[in-house]
Amino acid sequence: MSTARLLDALRPVLDHLNAMDISDPDAVRDSLNEAFPPGSPVVSELRGLFRAGVTEGWLCDRQAGGARFSRVAGSTGGAHDFSVDAVSLAGPGVWHRHTAGEIDLCFAAEGDPRFDGRPEGWVVFGPGSDHVPTVTGGRMDIIYLLPDGAIEWKRG
Repeated sequence: MSTARLLDALRPVLDHLNAMDISDPDAVRDSLNEAFPPGSPVVSELRGLFRAGVTEGWLCDRQAGGARFSRVAGSTGGAHDFSVDAVSLAGPGVWHRHTAGEIDLCFAAEGDPRFDGRPEGWVVFGPGSDHVPTVTGGRMDIIYLLPDGAIEWKRG
């Protein structure tokens, strides 16, 4: 398997998001939950591919602190102008600003994790929001989509 297979499985989500305005993150989250609820075939396939990728070493093959991560596709890689990244996170990550927003699909990997206080499922941040992504209570596998690949990382 490979990241291309994960991107193919993500295609229905990317097609759905292509016409959405992320400036209303609650509406985007609600729409994603309706179209792709946690037990749906699309989300179940993504969960399985993510875990297989981590186990087989083709996904989240880099590490910094409690985060394992990798790039699935750049914003010009056929993903409707979204960059697609994967992270398996336990504890805090690195502060960043979502200059154009961020859409996350979160899967519990170990324990009873919460991503920024939220259980597994869809998490959407609007343009201009920022945070230190933090997983408590275990490890969370996260597929994150950035419109136009736009993100601002903490410097120094």
